[in-house]
Amino acid sequence: MDKNRVIITVVLCLVVTVGWNYIAEYMGWLPQPVQQTAVEGTAAADSNAPAQVQQAQNTPAPTLPVFKAENGRTVTVDTPLYTAVFHSNGGVLQSFVLKNYKAENTPDSPMVDLIGKPASAFAPLGLLIDGERTWEQAAWSLKGSDLTLENGKNGMLVFVGEVAGLRVEREFSFTADNYTITEKTNIINAGENPRNVRLDYTLDTDSMTDAGNPYNKTRVAWFTDTEGLDTEDDAETLGNGISNTLPMMWAGVESNYFIAAIAPKSADLALKAKYQSGVYRIALEKDNIGIAPGNMSSATATYYFGPKISKYLAAAPNTLSAAEDYGFFTVLAVPMLKMINFFEQYVGNYGVAIILLTILIKIAFWPLSRKSYKSMEAMKKLQPMMQKIREKYADDREKQNQEVMALYKTYKVNPVGGCLPMVIQIPVFFGLYQALLNAIQLRHASFIDYLPFTNMPWLSDLSAPDPYYITPIVMGATMLLQQLLSPSTGDPTQRKMMLIMPVVFTFMFLNFPAGLVVYWLVNNVLSIFQQWLMLRKA
Repeated sequence: MDKNRVIITVVLCLVVTVGWNYIAEYMGWLPQPVQQTAVEGTAAADSNAPAQVQQAQNTPAPTLPVFKAENGRTVTVDTPLYTAVFHSNGGVLQSFVLKNYKAENTPDSPMVDLIGKPASAFAPLGLLIDGERTWEQAAWSLKGSDLTLENGKNGMLVFVGEVAGLRVEREFSFTADNYTITEKTNIINAGENPRNVRLDYTLDTDSMTDAGNPYNKTRVAWFTDTEGLDTEDDAETLGNGISNTLPMMWAGVESNYFIAAIAPKSADLALKAKYQSGVYRIALEKDNIGIAPGNMSSATATYYFGPKISKYLAAAPNTLSAAEDYGFFTVLAVPMLKMINFFEQYVGNYGVAIILLTILIKIAFWPLSRKSYKSMEAMKKLQPMMQKIREKYADDREKQNQEVMALYKTYKVNPVGGCLPMVIQIPVFFGLYQALLNAIQLRHASFIDYLPFTNMPWLSDLSAPDPYYITPIVMGATMLLQQLLSPSTGDPTQRKMMLIMPVVFTFMFLNFPAGLVVYWLVNNVLSIFQQWLMLRKA
């Protein structure tokens, strides 16, 4: 019975230490692999993956003016939120710079560009028609010029091209107050024969990963109304190419904090994605668009290039708000993040806000922790009686277990009660972990800018690990002190096992976000204070 009790106690206490990956996989918090197919050719959109068939809605085409191609030029759209640069050849996007977010947490860092130079060479937002790269194969002109939009203002650019007997009109609409761009694509059959057209929307972007944050991966993400949100971040898998023929509500490339996505008005498009030459490439394909001579087929899609912030994602169509995902513990992560933001409004520091949240959580768990401490004290008092039972029934294990259980029942002691507070706080821990890891409000959020008495940057980014491992080491020391202050059960083996936990936790927390380490460190300090109070009353 003693061995069983030790094993149960240690397993419960260590589950947060070594078991969370396995729990996450079992509970389905980790994304499941999708069916993979190779993407042929040099572009993601050149795949032969099957696509959904659509019955096209044709309308008589307006009288077409004489088309005059022009030399290629760039056009800039400037809003309070971003600066986007397009090229008149096909309306491809060359850069999309966010004005409120730096690429790195340094004073001279450039702002985040959700396209990037390597990806711009692949013609992001370029249309493919029947597999042809319209930005290369078509002649183009541009209706419009540079746009500077103030808050509340709208603007439009129209790119017109001709390719293989088709007139293509791309009408881009911009709003200064959000990160969405809406495109209406008109394909006009200017020939004398019916056409059956395949249309691909494309998007290309560089890595969105922050330097120094090993938990922030760039990944392809997509959402369907049947399977919900799914992602793929494995470079080898994406290098081989993936496809999904389910109707896409949206698809894009994301990190913990940013997303570039395509959300078609009609969801009957298939996904193809590929990681190529360091660039993440996706295409949403609509096949079998029938267009009679002299008729026009229109399609609408919305692009989103921006941070994962609720109010902006909620304004986008097709449940793009699902991209703001905190995993299985969303129900806990979201309220805690709201509390952190609430405190930060008053104290002006996210590190202090996390400390205030920790105090609030500790107060909520205070009665449970007190009950746990009493349970440990009771176990300590039972040790002499348990030792006598072990000696009396040394040769009868079954009788020994029965007597020990009777002893627990008589004195109303829970043998694992001492670990229950830690086990119950596991969901809180994971919820806060997800909040700190995925909330863009905490990206580059500072607690203590510099190591005291030095000019060395320290806790200047709560979403990144402590660069000098100071907080994890101090956290481990507080755990050790907490174990030493806990009542001894009298079992040397169990005691040694419990003393190993601070070492395991210290190594585990070395690369955790600094904000999470601050939470656990402050929680330990408050627990030590609580134990000290109880020892005084004992």
